Amino acid sequence: MRLKNKNIWCSVMIALIVAFDQITKGLAKSHLMNGGPVTVINGFLEFRYEENTGAAFSSFSGGRWFFVALTVVVTVGICVYMLKGRAQKDLWLYWTLGVMVAGAVGNLIDRIAYGYVVDFINPLFVNFAVFNIADCAVTLATISLIAYLVLDMFKKEHKNESAD
Repeated sequence: MRLKNKNIWCSVMIALIVAFDQITKGLAKSHLMNGGPVTVINGFLEFRYEENTGAAFSSFSGGRWFFVALTVVVTVGICVYMLKGRAQKDLWLYWTLGVMVAGAVGNLIDRIAYGYVVDFINPLFVNFAVFNIADCAVTLATISLIAYLVLDMFKKEHKNESAD
């Protein structure tokens, strides 16, 4: 894939994830904010409106501008790396970082606009935090990045052994 096309398609993917995140959060605000939770799959999944002023699992509540600044710095750093770093040569890494940026931007929009992040997906089968689409993007991108780094480490180790 040519560089120009890769950047365009990744930008489209980021925009689509952010749009899906913002649309679903808007629906959660309009349909769940003043009502109770809505069961999607009995005993498995419900939609419940929550406002998260902190980070993951509502930790560090009240640090709105700290999280805004941190998210901007990290997101800009990732974008620069995507455009100039090793990610340019590796599609897996490039798209993984793009998904991570999309999730970060989705929650950043909420923090700036409302002072909190709208969460609404509540898994009932496990004791877990209520989350949103942007959180899913960041989590899946993190898992993908870890898998990429582990495989890359094994490739380099295998390459070094072959050279000996």
